[in-house]
Amino acid sequence: MAKKRFAAKLKIKKGDKVQVIAGADKGKEGQVLEVIPARNRAVVDGVNIRKKHVKPVNNDPGGIKEINTSIHISNLMLVDPNSGEPTRVGKKLVDGKLQRYSKKSGEIIK
Repeated sequence: MAKKRFAAKLKIKKGDKVQVIAGADKGKEGQVLEVIPARNRAVVDGVNIRKKHVKPVNNDPGGIKEINTSIHISNLMLVDPNSGEPTRVGKKLVDGKLQRYSKKSGEIIK
């Protein structure tokens, strides 16, 4: 994979509640566990689950474990804190700081 010159400015952060808007897991909601800005991807709890075969190591038993794998940012949409529906995210200046806000309700996202 070629190295990108600039990393995209992402509107989703770790800890946000998001909904999948495209793909096999469309409609599922979960919390963002990790954001990978270099690849424009995020790991969401309970979404895009894959099975991984693991060998036993020391006291850890082996077997087939389910892990959360990353999903592209474009397939995710932030959930509005008020209505619980997916919303677009904007940025506005509040008290000299740029804050993210929900375009649906206008409420600032923490």
